[in-house]
Amino acid sequence: MFNLFLAVSPEIFLINATFILLIHGVVFSTSKKDDYPPLVSNVGWLGLLSVLITLLLLAAGAPLLTIAHLFRNHLFRRDNSTYFCQILPLLSTAGTISMCFDSSEKERFDAFESIVLIPLPTRGMLFMIPAHDSIAMYLAIEPQSLCFYVIAASKRKSEFSTEAGSKYLILGAFPSGILLFGCSMIYGSTGATHFDQLAKILTGYEITSAQSSGILMGILSIAVGSLFKITAVPLHMWAPDIYEGSPTPVTAFLSIAPKISISANMSRLSIVGSPVGTLQQILFFCSIASMILGALAAMAQTKVKRPLAYSSIGHVGYICMGFSCGTIEGIQSLLIGIFIYASMTINAFAIVPALRQTRVKYIADLGALAKTNPILALTFSITMFSYAGIPPLAGFCSKFYLFFAALGCGAYFLAPVGVVTSVIGRFYYIRLAKRMFFDRPRTWMIYFPMDRDKSFLLAMTSSFITSSFPYPSPLFDLTHQMALSSYLL
Repeated sequence: MFNLFLAVSPEIFLINATFILLIHGVVFSTSKKDDYPPLVSNVGWLGLLSVLITLLLLAAGAPLLTIAHLFRNHLFRRDNSTYFCQILPLLSTAGTISMCFDSSEKERFDAFESIVLIPLPTRGMLFMIPAHDSIAMYLAIEPQSLCFYVIAASKRKSEFSTEAGSKYLILGAFPSGILLFGCSMIYGSTGATHFDQLAKILTGYEITSAQSSGILMGILSIAVGSLFKITAVPLHMWAPDIYEGSPTPVTAFLSIAPKISISANMSRLSIVGSPVGTLQQILFFCSIASMILGALAAMAQTKVKRPLAYSSIGHVGYICMGFSCGTIEGIQSLLIGIFIYASMTINAFAIVPALRQTRVKYIADLGALAKTNPILALTFSITMFSYAGIPPLAGFCSKFYLFFAALGCGAYFLAPVGVVTSVIGRFYYIRLAKRMFFDRPRTWMIYFPMDRDKSFLLAMTSSFITSSFPYPSPLFDLTHQMALSSYLL
């Protein structure tokens, strides 16, 4: 029992630490004696410390992966895959909180509650990743969605942020209902909710036509609900407006964290649903549509954040390519893509607040950035080239493994489409670099030095982006072990 408690200690600690931070903020922010301090920096550092302690507790529980048999007949499954996938949301949360220190002043983002609500959905992600039952999956995904609705509208003095939160709340209610409907359809057709039981039923030959139609409808509904939350086409329409209206750190968090947790859980579900082949066909279509729309729609954008939103949609298409393979190589390439996408996105959105401190909203305002702040322009260009998949950067490594996995599973149409859309997408990535190095701005702007927190964050992510392709062995070995553990159900 003690080992079982220690195995879930990271989630328990993060929940308690978040509530303590909320109480701390409410008590001191309403203190007349202290002249009502904003507490953004104070709560931010405490939140960052809580996330780092959660990481240490997760590392301390790594030897307890041998007690996975205790979870075998329960709602959660712990293995190497879940352990390493849980690290990514925590690192993304830490990076997002570190962006909030300076952004709270530059964007008038001065509510400490928004800092508290960033680690709160991370708790749901830590439960979502090891969820091995449809009930646990739904109960883990809904609390994190409720937090996303609030933090999207946390910039209360901005009508764009309020609009983003309202749209997210209204549109997010429909896929949640569809997801629950899919779980109920599968339970009604099979009488099972546990993934192990579903795998045995779906591999049998006793399924009647009525059961088959119910299972098909259930898998389709779950796919629709999940693909909406990771912004896959044709369920992407909400993403550009919400990403643009939300505060920049929140946009970075929405771009990374939900995709990690849902993709990690969908990889298990795709393995369970592989005998019927329906989920792979849906993901095949969404992969092609997302890559095409992400490459074409971003070329018409004029603001800085909207191309990054469409770039996120395009990278979801590459991630779905790994899903649609239904093989160990596909899951491994998917995990590599998520690792590299998370590092590139954190890097890009750490630079955007530095640009917004001088009210830079449009791409045309980036002119001559290389002359006023050459280091920032060089870092941003490297990130954009990595997004484009130009060697020898990490983005090329990600797309190479994804295309190789697609060819290995016989998806000979999927890989060429990915190559063509990747070439088309290079237009707007290289356009940003061209603006910074060769164009003249409409008005000259002086960029102030970046704060130490974002500089440290950029240094770590830039090192990963530039070193992953020349030395890919650690990432390749890690993702290979994760993919194997996903298949050993």
